[in-house]
Formats: sequence, C-alpha cells, structure tokens
Amino acid sequence: MSTQPSQPAAPAPAPEGFVNIEIDGVALVAPKGSMIIQAADKAGIPIPRFCYHDKLSIAASCRMCLVDVEKSPKPAPACATPVMDGMKVYTQSKRALDSQRNTMEFLLINHPLDCPVCDQGGECELQDLAMGYGRSVGRFIERKRTVPDEDLGPLVASDMTRCIHCTRCVRVTSEIAGSYELGVMSRGDRSVIGTYVGRALETELSGNVIDVCPVGALTNKPFRFRARPWELTARESLGYHDALGSNLWLHLRRGEVLRAVPRENEAINENWLSDRDRYSHAGLGAPDRLTVPMVREGDAWREAGWDEALARAAEIITAQPGDEVGVLMHPATSNEEGSLLAALAAGIGCGNLDHRIALADLSDAPVAEPFQMPLAGIEKADVIVLVGCNPRHEAPLLGHRVRKAWRNGGAKVVAINPVDFDLNFDLAHRHIVRPSALVDALLGICKAAGASLPGGIGSEAIAAGEAQAIADLLRGAQRALILLGESAATHPQASWLRAAAGALSAATGARLDAVPVGANAVGLARAGALPTARNAAQMLAQPRKAWVLYGIEPEHDFADTPTALRALSQGRVVAFTAFADETMRNMAQVMLPIGLAPEIEASFTNADGLVQTTVAAAKLPGEAQAGWRALRALGERMGVAGFDFIELAQWRERMTPGTAASGSALAPRAAVSVQGLECVATRAIYGTDAVLRRAAPLQAHPLARGARLMLNPEDAAALGLETDAMARIDDGRGKAALPVEISVRVPRGAAWIEKGYAATAPIAGTGASLTVTRA
Repeated sequence: MSTQPSQPAAPAPAPEGFVNIEIDGVALVAPKGSMIIQAADKAGIPIPRFCYHDKLSIAASCRMCLVDVEKSPKPAPACATPVMDGMKVYTQSKRALDSQRNTMEFLLINHPLDCPVCDQGGECELQDLAMGYGRSVGRFIERKRTVPDEDLGPLVASDMTRCIHCTRCVRVTSEIAGSYELGVMSRGDRSVIGTYVGRALETELSGNVIDVCPVGALTNKPFRFRARPWELTARESLGYHDALGSNLWLHLRRGEVLRAVPRENEAINENWLSDRDRYSHAGLGAPDRLTVPMVREGDAWREAGWDEALARAAEIITAQPGDEVGVLMHPATSNEEGSLLAALAAGIGCGNLDHRIALADLSDAPVAEPFQMPLAGIEKADVIVLVGCNPRHEAPLLGHRVRKAWRNGGAKVVAINPVDFDLNFDLAHRHIVRPSALVDALLGICKAAGASLPGGIGSEAIAAGEAQAIADLLRGAQRALILLGESAATHPQASWLRAAAGALSAATGARLDAVPVGANAVGLARAGALPTARNAAQMLAQPRKAWVLYGIEPEHDFADTPTALRALSQGRVVAFTAFADETMRNMAQVMLPIGLAPEIEASFTNADGLVQTTVAAAKLPGEAQAGWRALRALGERMGVAGFDFIELAQWRERMTPGTAASGSALAPRAAVSVQGLECVATRAIYGTDAVLRRAAPLQAHPLARGARLMLNPEDAAALGLETDAMARIDDGRGKAALPVEISVRVPRGAAWIEKGYAATAPIAGTGASLTVTRA
C-alpha cells in the first residue's frame, strides 16, 4: 500500500489586524502595514541598515537593507516594503547578500579612509557592517568626492565628506526637534546635507544628530579627539537639570566625565537627550569649583581641614536658638540629602526649612506633585492647554512629547502665556497677555467651563467666545491635559493660577500636570524638606540670624534676588556648595565643598513620581565630599540623634518618604497698579543651575542669548529705544543696564528678561514694575 508524502500544515489564521509571514524559514505574525525590517527586528533576525531608525520616518535612501522576497522580480528594501499575508522573505540568500555587498561597495566609493583619526572609530555602524559586507579590495580608482564642512555651532562637529546621505540627521531636526535646520541640497553626485544658510544648529535637541549618525560625519565637538570608545568606562546616571530625570550614560576616563549619551527609557526620554543633559558635564571642572573647605577670618578666606570647618559650622548653627536658623536648599538636591537636612533641622528644633526658593507665592503651601498624566501619555493627549509654559526650554523632552501629540495624533494645543514663546508646533488658540492678566485669562476659561472660584472673575482678559471655545475643546476631549509651566509657578499670584487650573481640570475632566521647578522638587516634598514654621519667603522677609544654604547660588536661584541677598547678608551663613563665586565669598562664613549629581550616589524622584538612583561616577575634586557624608558628620558633631550611620544604605533604611499635597489658600487679590512696564522673568534654558551656568559649550550655544531686555515694538518706540540700544532698568529695589531686543512676541506693556545671567540678577522677578529709560 503506497503512502503520499505529508503536506506541511497550513499556518493558523492570523489574528485580526495581523498577517502570517515567513523570514528565513521562521514563521511570524506581523501587524498589517508594518515593514519587513520591523518584523525581523522583533524576531531577532538581523538585517543591515543605515537610514532606517525606529523613531524616524522611513526614507529608504541607503538600500543596505535589500532582501530577497519570493516572487518579487528584484530585491526589496526591508525598511519600506510592507508585509503581506503569506510573504516569504530571505535575508541570507545569494541575491540578498549580493545586493547588500554591492550597496556597501557603492557607499565606500567616496567614503574617506580616515578611520584612524575619526571620532566615530570603534562605534561606527559603517565600520561594523563593512567588516561583514565589504570587499577587501576596492575596484574604483577615481578620486573620491570631497565636501566642505559645515559650522554647526559649539556642540556638533561636522566632517561632511564622510556623509553617506542616510538623512537620519535631517529627520531628527525636522521630526523630533521641529526646527527644520538640516536638509539635502543639490542632486545626484553633488548632493550634500547642510543648513544651506551656514547657521549653527539652534535647537535644544541638536546633540541627537550625533547619536543617529551612522558614520563620523556628525560628532560631539567638545569630545572631539579626546578619547577612543574603548578607553572609556560607562556609568549609569540621570539628567538633573529638569524634573524629567532623563536616563543617560556617563563615559569616563580616569574619573573624568568626557561625554554623556542617552540611555534608553521609553517612559521618560525614549532614546533622546536634551543638549543641557548631554553637555552640562563641561561645567563640573569650572575654575571656581570649591575643592577644599574654607573658613573666613575677618575679611579673608583660608583653607581648613574638614574637622575645623565642621566645628566652625556647628558653632555658627548652635549659637542661635533653632527658630533663629534658616535652612534653604536647591530644588535639585537629592532625596537623601534633603531628608538629612530635614532631620538636621528637626534635631536642632528648627522649623524654618524649605526647597521652594524659586516660588514667589507660597500662600497655598504648594508642593510639587507627580504628573496626573504620565510623561509617556502626553504624546497621546488630544487637547493640551499650556498655561505659563514654554516646554521647549523648561524641560526639552517634555516639549518633544507635546510636539509628538500634535504631529502624530493631531492634538489641539492652546497657549495662554505672558510671552509668545517660540514653540515647535501649531496652536489652535493663542492668548498672550501681561502677567497681571494671566490669572483673569484662566478664570475666564473656568467661567466658560462652569467652574467657579472664590473671588469671581476680574477684568475680562480673554474674549467670552474664545474662552468658550477652549472650554468646549477641553470638555469634548477624551485625553485632555492642562500643563502649568514655570511662568505660572513663579507668578506673584501663582496660588490663583494653581486653583483655577485645578477647578478647570475638575470641571472638564482634563488631567493637570504642573511642571516642577527643580529637578527633584517632587522627591524633596516627599522627603519632608518642607517648613513646620516659616517657609522660604517668610524667612527672607524676616531674616534669620544663621543660615544653612545647600547647593544654592544666592545671586541666581531665588525668586526675589534683592530680598534674598539682603536677608542672607544679615545673618551668618554656612554654605554647602560646589562652587565659590564672588557673591558666596562675600556672604558666607564657612564653605563646605560637596559633590554634584554625577559624582555621588543618590536618588531623585522625577515628575512622574518615579524614584531613580544614580551611582557615583566622576571623581570628586580635591577634598570635596558627597553631601550626605558632610551632613552626617555635621549632625554627629552637633549631637543630633540618628546621625550615627556609616553607609548611605543605612540612612536609606531609615528614610520614610511620605506624600505631600498642596493647600488651597489663596493670596489676596488687589487691583494691579503697574508703573511702567510689567516684568516677565523666565529662566534661561542654560542658566537654571550652577553647573549649566559654567558649561562653556552651552554658554556658546545660540540659545544662550545673554542678558537682554525684550520689548514690544510699540513700547520700544514710545521709549525711544531701538534694537541693541542700552536701556536702564529700575524695579525700585535693583537696577540693571541691558541691551534692547524688539520682538512682537512680547505683549504690549510687558518687558521680558531671562534670569541666570549676572546682569539680570538685580531685577526681582515676574510681576515687578519696571522703569525703563535709555542709557
């Protein structure tokens, strides 16, 4: 009896929305509309590529991913060929391999043979793939093409002769950064990638073109020629210049940070990194870095040992009753340091403890709270209302999420701001009002949405029809978000803005995210770094006799600089600081050198409420110590209970993080009477903390525009001022002289300055009345 050969079993029907395919004999199920390369990547089947990147649109320009598709007359690019039911793909057939090798040969025709001096050597995708697909001998003897280099600014170096025209960098600047600064010019063998007008890259995400470049055409300029990848040691770390807590790798050689690169985390920074997180390490070794403890003798400073400096610090603090001591810390202080400061304050009977030094209105006892809509969910929002928010500068990768929501999901974005910030997405509604009208503008939308607040509505700062349209947008959205930014948090009537945003959220069902002012503001609130007596504003209004400053630069970090400097000068100051600038030298009696985030083991809590830890990576300079060690030694010397631990892990076991929520009290609202122009003060993108202010590559970036006074054209004309003229500014407590810049982005009756520069430090902050005259 003869038997028939058995037929292979038919594949099971694919689920709805999926298709059955086969790659190199492996049966797979892939989503309809997805590309072959995506299915192969998911299955772990390697396909070489240069232009394809899973976060960018498909270009299909390099042809390195050609594969053999059954019944196809010619090889197909895996990155641009959609899967179809029953498709059979071969990545290792003769036709596929020959196609890939031929592509590699053409790519290498004009590529320079400068691997020994190329900064990409050792981590170059072209180098790696040439080992597998390149020929040992070149068959072309013609001269190689050369391309002039582009000057892309202080952060990105270019060697455009190496460029293989994959266009990844073009797509990063257009799709991710939204700045459209790079493009392909000319055609054929004359094609080049550049800026066309010869300008430096101005986006806050420019360093990402380095990561995506598969060759050495775009490299890290500050890192250029400093080390080879195999000389470097990688350490996990975090971004500490905003509340996102971007994940990154620090690359070190002999304890010195030479560069930072992104560490993938889809929930936070994906695989991107902001320029300030990437390049801030340049500020770690600033000339005024404090490397030894210093004590004041009369008007002179001298170096001291840790024992002597701690004894002097303890003497200053314990010489006063606990209520006469004020403890202030920077909102980027780690969880461990913040909890130790809270324990130290409690141990000496001091209730004057605060980290909210950049906030002007603390009447509602505000604390930074985790986002109601997680960071990763923002890109799925369908309506986003920005209130006093410039996400591109406050948290660049938050701005990227908002842009994704607009670009990919068609989200409607509304801006209610004191300045028409340069956003990289279109706005459905735009309302630019003076600071004094910002509260009324938001209250008008509350009224249209049916939400009410004590005190009612002031002057109509927004037309009823516009307010109703915004309220309807929020009410009709499935995933609406209200995003409160820095200009709202630092507003002199911030309690009203917080209350109005909360009422609008409750009335419309929108989520409310308030961007924390400070990298670890959420964590410090949970760690108990909050007052039980006087808050920061009250301490500065009623100066204490002794001060403990932690990680603070008084000239730049307070909401009201003139008031802060006057109050601190009336007491004796113990400063835990990484830098000893002139202001600190004139003010303090003891300066104790502490480590910065890349140099210490610490934990930080990001805007989503996620606690992330970082390890000590860079070497501490000189005799500097991790802040927790200095605080432990000081607490032990002062006899505070609980400071007898030795290792940080022991203190972490004692930490009991709690929850903190803002109060509901409102600051009194009086009729605003402004003499002159209303001040709008925002923090410069590269001036938010001491390290950024000392990072030379970032200070040379086009976004570090320097101290200046921005005026509306009508106000400038009325004052007889033109662009680049020098103006004198007086807010009644401080004076400054600044160059003028004229822009329609500033509303009539307002004047915009950026804090973080020495020239703007004497001016108080948002809401101040400025008298402006020609210098």
